Amino acid sequence: DRHYPLRRQRQMCIRDRSYTLYIPSLLLTNLTFPSDRICINGDSNGGLLVGACINQRPELFGCAVAGVGVMDMLKFHKYTIGAAWCSDFGCADNPEDFKYLIKYSPVHNVKKGKPYPAVLLNTADHDDRVSPLHSYKYLAALQTELGSEPYQENPLLIRVDTKTGHGAGRPTSKIIQEQADIYSFIALSLGLNWKD
Repeated sequence: DRHYPLRRQRQMCIRDRSYTLYIPSLLLTNLTFPSDRICINGDSNGGLLVGACINQRPELFGCAVAGVGVMDMLKFHKYTIGAAWCSDFGCADNPEDFKYLIKYSPVHNVKKGKPYPAVLLNTADHDDRVSPLHSYKYLAALQTELGSEPYQENPLLIRVDTKTGHGAGRPTSKIIQEQADIYSFIALSLGLNWKD
Protein backbone atom coordinates (compact mmCIF):
# COMPACT_ATOMS: atom_id res chain seq x y z
CA ASP A 1 0.00 0.00 0.00
CA ARG A 2 1.95 2.99 -1.30
CA HIS A 3 -0.05 5.56 0.69
CA TYR A 4 0.28 3.92 4.11
CA PRO A 5 3.28 5.97 5.32
CA LEU A 6 1.51 9.20 4.29
CA ARG A 7 -1.61 8.46 6.32
CA ARG A 8 0.25 8.95 9.57
CA GLN A 9 1.80 12.18 8.34
CA ARG A 10 -1.35 13.92 7.09
CA GLN A 11 -1.95 15.73 10.41
CA MET A 12 1.70 16.80 10.40
CA CYS A 13 1.29 18.05 6.83
CA ILE A 14 -1.73 20.10 7.82
CA ARG A 15 0.06 21.50 10.85
CA ASP A 16 3.56 22.04 9.51
CA ARG A 17 3.36 22.27 5.73
CA SER A 18 0.34 24.43 5.24
CA TYR A 19 -1.07 27.77 6.14
CA THR A 20 -0.75 27.20 9.88
CA LEU A 21 3.05 27.23 9.71
CA TYR A 22 3.69 29.92 7.15
CA ILE A 23 1.15 32.60 8.01
CA PRO A 24 2.67 33.40 11.43
CA SER A 25 6.05 33.85 9.72
CA LEU A 26 4.53 36.17 7.12
CA LEU A 27 2.83 38.20 9.84
CA LEU A 28 6.04 38.54 11.86
CA THR A 29 7.95 39.83 8.85
CA ASN A 30 5.15 42.23 7.85
CA LEU A 31 4.90 40.59 4.42
CA THR A 32 1.13 40.33 4.63
CA PHE A 33 -1.89 41.97 6.19
CA PRO A 34 -2.90 41.34 9.78
CA SER A 35 -4.48 37.92 10.09
CA ASP A 36 -8.00 39.34 10.16
CA ARG A 37 -7.44 40.23 6.48
CA ILE A 38 -6.34 36.74 5.36
CA CYS A 39 -8.70 34.32 3.62
CA ILE A 40 -8.13 30.59 3.29
CA ASN A 41 -9.92 28.93 0.38
CA GLY A 42 -9.98 25.38 -1.02
CA ASP A 43 -12.21 22.89 -2.77
CA SER A 44 -12.60 19.13 -2.38
CA ASN A 45 -9.43 17.88 -0.64
CA GLY A 46 -8.54 21.57 -0.31
CA GLY A 47 -11.84 22.02 1.54
CA LEU A 48 -10.62 19.40 4.02
CA LEU A 49 -7.44 21.44 4.46
CA VAL A 50 -9.49 24.61 5.07
CA GLY A 51 -11.61 22.89 7.73
CA ALA A 52 -8.61 21.36 9.48
CA CYS A 53 -6.64 24.64 9.43
CA ILE A 54 -9.41 26.80 10.85
CA ASN A 55 -10.08 24.23 13.57
CA GLN A 56 -6.43 24.16 14.57
CA ARG A 57 -5.58 27.88 14.23
CA PRO A 58 -8.78 29.95 13.84
CA GLU A 59 -6.98 33.14 14.86
CA LEU A 60 -4.86 33.08 11.69
CA PHE A 61 -7.74 33.84 9.34
CA GLY A 62 -10.33 36.53 8.83
CA CYS A 63 -12.31 34.41 6.43
CA ALA A 64 -12.55 30.79 5.26
CA VAL A 65 -14.22 29.36 2.17
CA ALA A 66 -14.38 25.58 1.85
CA GLY A 67 -15.98 24.04 -1.22
CA VAL A 68 -17.26 20.47 -1.46
CA GLY A 69 -14.86 19.41 1.29
CA VAL A 70 -14.36 15.99 2.84
CA MET A 71 -15.19 17.02 6.41
CA ASP A 72 -16.06 13.76 8.18
CA MET A 73 -12.89 11.68 8.11
CA LEU A 74 -14.38 8.98 10.30
CA LYS A 75 -17.28 8.09 7.99
CA PHE A 76 -16.27 9.31 4.52
CA HIS A 77 -15.90 5.72 3.33
CA LYS A 78 -19.61 5.08 3.92
CA TYR A 79 -20.87 7.72 1.46
CA THR A 80 -20.94 7.72 -2.35
CA ILE A 81 -17.48 6.80 -3.68
CA GLY A 82 -15.68 7.50 -0.40
CA ALA A 83 -14.62 3.87 0.00
CA ALA A 84 -12.27 4.41 -2.95
CA TRP A 85 -10.31 6.95 -0.88
CA CYS A 86 -9.37 4.49 1.87
CA SER A 87 -6.09 3.82 0.09
CA ASP A 88 -5.29 7.55 0.40
CA PHE A 89 -6.66 8.41 3.84
CA GLY A 90 -7.00 5.11 5.63
CA CYS A 91 -10.26 3.90 7.14
CA ALA A 92 -11.63 4.73 10.59
CA ASP A 93 -12.85 1.15 10.91
CA ASN A 94 -9.17 0.23 11.30
CA PRO A 95 -8.10 1.23 14.86
CA GLU A 96 -4.61 2.24 13.68
CA ASP A 97 -6.01 4.59 11.00
CA PHE A 98 -8.64 5.93 13.40
CA LYS A 99 -5.88 7.33 15.64
CA TYR A 100 -4.64 9.53 12.80
CA LEU A 101 -7.96 10.46 11.20
CA ILE A 102 -9.52 11.71 14.44
CA LYS A 103 -6.71 14.24 14.87
CA TYR A 104 -7.68 16.32 11.85
CA SER A 105 -11.27 15.39 10.93
CA PRO A 106 -12.95 18.82 10.68
CA VAL A 107 -16.35 17.61 11.95
CA HIS A 108 -14.75 16.15 15.07
CA ASN A 109 -12.35 18.95 16.00
CA VAL A 110 -14.43 22.14 16.25
CA LYS A 111 -13.42 23.72 19.55
CA LYS A 112 -15.03 26.30 21.77
CA GLY A 113 -12.96 29.03 23.35
CA LYS A 114 -11.79 31.03 20.34
CA PRO A 115 -13.79 32.88 17.73
CA TYR A 116 -13.64 31.33 14.30
CA PRO A 117 -13.23 33.40 11.15
CA ALA A 118 -16.21 34.05 8.91
CA VAL A 119 -16.92 30.67 7.28
CA LEU A 120 -18.66 29.90 4.00
CA LEU A 121 -19.10 26.25 3.07
CA ASN A 122 -20.04 25.54 -0.54
CA THR A 123 -21.64 22.28 -1.56
CA ALA A 124 -23.90 20.90 -4.27
CA ASP A 125 -27.05 18.87 -3.83
CA HIS A 126 -26.12 16.38 -6.59
CA ASP A 127 -22.45 15.89 -5.69
CA ASP A 128 -21.78 12.17 -6.08
CA ARG A 129 -18.08 12.43 -5.21
CA VAL A 130 -18.15 14.28 -1.90
CA SER A 131 -21.63 13.98 -0.47
CA PRO A 132 -23.11 17.32 0.66
CA LEU A 133 -23.65 15.80 4.08
CA HIS A 134 -19.94 16.48 4.79
CA SER A 135 -20.61 20.22 4.62
CA TYR A 136 -23.95 19.89 6.45
CA LYS A 137 -22.30 18.01 9.31
CA TYR A 138 -19.41 20.46 9.57
CA LEU A 139 -21.75 23.45 9.63
CA ALA A 140 -23.86 21.72 12.28
CA ALA A 141 -20.73 21.16 14.39
CA LEU A 142 -19.70 24.82 13.97
CA GLN A 143 -23.18 26.08 14.86
CA THR A 144 -23.49 23.70 17.83
CA GLU A 145 -20.12 24.56 19.35
CA LEU A 146 -19.86 28.24 18.42
CA GLY A 147 -23.20 29.56 17.19
CA SER A 148 -24.48 30.79 20.56
CA GLU A 149 -21.13 31.90 21.96
CA PRO A 150 -20.98 35.68 22.50
CA TYR A 151 -17.43 35.87 21.13
CA GLN A 152 -18.44 34.27 17.80
CA GLU A 153 -19.44 37.39 15.88
CA ASN A 154 -18.42 36.13 12.44
CA PRO A 155 -21.01 34.31 10.32
CA LEU A 156 -20.95 30.53 9.87
CA LEU A 157 -22.77 29.91 6.58
CA ILE A 158 -23.44 27.32 3.92
CA ARG A 159 -24.25 27.78 0.23
CA VAL A 160 -25.92 24.83 -1.47
CA ASP A 161 -25.88 24.85 -5.26
CA THR A 162 -28.84 23.03 -6.77
CA LYS A 163 -28.92 20.68 -9.73
CA THR A 164 -25.11 20.49 -9.87
CA GLY A 165 -22.41 18.10 -8.75
CA HIS A 166 -18.79 18.23 -7.63
CA GLY A 167 -17.80 21.01 -10.00
CA ALA A 168 -17.06 19.91 -13.54
CA GLY A 169 -19.76 20.27 -16.16
CA ARG A 170 -21.61 23.16 -14.56
CA PRO A 171 -23.08 25.81 -16.82
CA THR A 172 -21.20 29.11 -17.00
CA SER A 173 -24.06 30.94 -15.29
CA LYS A 174 -23.70 28.69 -12.20
CA ILE A 175 -19.94 29.23 -12.07
CA ILE A 176 -20.34 33.00 -12.34
CA GLN A 177 -22.98 33.06 -9.59
CA GLU A 178 -20.85 30.94 -7.26
CA GLN A 179 -17.76 33.07 -7.81
CA ALA A 180 -19.75 36.28 -7.30
CA ASP A 181 -21.10 34.89 -4.01
CA ILE A 182 -17.62 33.80 -2.86
CA TYR A 183 -15.91 37.10 -3.70
CA SER A 184 -18.74 39.08 -2.13
CA PHE A 185 -18.51 36.99 1.04
CA ILE A 186 -14.74 37.47 1.20
CA ALA A 187 -15.00 41.22 0.59
CA LEU A 188 -17.67 41.69 3.25
CA SER A 189 -15.93 39.42 5.77
CA LEU A 190 -12.54 41.10 5.41
CA GLY A 191 -13.88 44.63 5.05
CA LEU A 192 -12.44 45.05 1.58
CA ASN A 193 -13.42 47.83 -0.78
CA TRP A 194 -13.87 47.29 -4.52
CA LYS A 195 -11.87 49.53 -6.81
CA ASP A 196 -13.02 50.04 -10.38
